[in-house]
Amino acid sequence: MPKKTLSLDLRERVVAAVSSGLSRRQAAERFGVSAASAIRWCQRQKETGTPASYKRGGDRWSARIDAHKSLILSLVEETCDITLKELQARLAERGHVFSIGSLWRFFDRHEITWKKRPPMRASKIVRIS
Repeated sequence: MPKKTLSLDLRERVVAAVSSGLSRRQAAERFGVSAASAIRWCQRQKETGTPASYKRGGDRWSARIDAHKSLILSLVEETCDITLKELQARLAERGHVFSIGSLWRFFDRHEITWKKRPPMRASKIVRIS
């Protein structure tokens, strides 16, 4: 998979060359792209009306856990020192299965943190490196 999406202009020129009579493989060779790319672009042009690339990257799954935000926050309020493992078990009892990593990212994304003990004050005698 290329690291960079090829330009829409190039995609449109390849598709135009195919529609003017070249085979997909000939058009790919002419424009210096792979045959598989030319085939995909022509297929996408036929299906969607444009050879433009699909959106790349981004988060596609956080909406699933964010839909249960109020439930998660209420469980945290019930037990202020609940661990992620305990929270995962309580959600599973209600039929919502999430990994511990998903729960951690949920709290990180919403900037929700809690400490189980107060922070230590800085030492005035020993140098902290």
